[in-house]
Amino acid sequence: MNDQIQAIVTVLSLMNPAICAAMFTAAETDRPFDEKATDATKAALAILVILSIAALIGTRLLHVFGISLDAFMVAGGGVLAWMGFSMLNRHADAEASKSHQSLTPLILFAASPGTITGVITPSAVHTQLKLPITALISVAVATVCTWVVMLLAARFSSAQNGGGFLRDTMTRFMGLIVLSMGVQFALTGFHAFAKSGAVAG
Repeated sequence: MNDQIQAIVTVLSLMNPAICAAMFTAAETDRPFDEKATDATKAALAILVILSIAALIGTRLLHVFGISLDAFMVAGGGVLAWMGFSMLNRHADAEASKSHQSLTPLILFAASPGTITGVITPSAVHTQLKLPITALISVAVATVCTWVVMLLAARFSSAQNGGGFLRDTMTRFMGLIVLSMGVQFALTGFHAFAKSGAVAG
C-alpha cells in the first residue's frame, strides 16, 4: 500500500494538474464549457493512453533501442525546454485571433519524459501477475485528478473570462514553468548519466 501511495504521489506531482489546468484554459479561451469539457476529456484520454503504454512496454522499448532512462530524460527535457521557450515568445494578438489552440503542448507536458520516467520506474520494480499494476493505478488516479482540475478550471474561466493581457501573461508564465522543468529534467538526467558513467569507470 505504501508503494502504491508513493507511486501515485510521484506521478501526480510530475503530471502537475495545476499547470495542466492553466495551460488548458490558455488554449481553450472563448470556447463554451461543453466544448471545453469534451477537449479536456480527449486530452485526459490521450495522456492516459501514452502513460499506460509507457507503463506496459516503456522499459522494453527503451531497451530495444539501447536508450537509457537518463538519456531519455536529457532528450525529453530538451523538448520540454523548447516548448516552454516557444510559449514565452507567443504574442497576445496572435493568440487572440485564434479561438482554439492545440492541446498538444498540454499533453506533452502531462506525459513528459519526467512523468514517463516516473511511471516506468515502479513498473520495473513493482509487478504483479506480470502486469505493472502499481504503475497503472498511479497513472489512472493522476489522470483522473488532472481531468477533474481541468474541468473545474474550464468552468471557472467560463464564468470569469480574462482579456488578452491576462491570457498573454498566463501563457508566458506557463512557458517559463515548462522551460524550467525541461531544464531540470535534462540536468537530472545528465547528472545521473554522468554519475553512472563514473561508477562504471
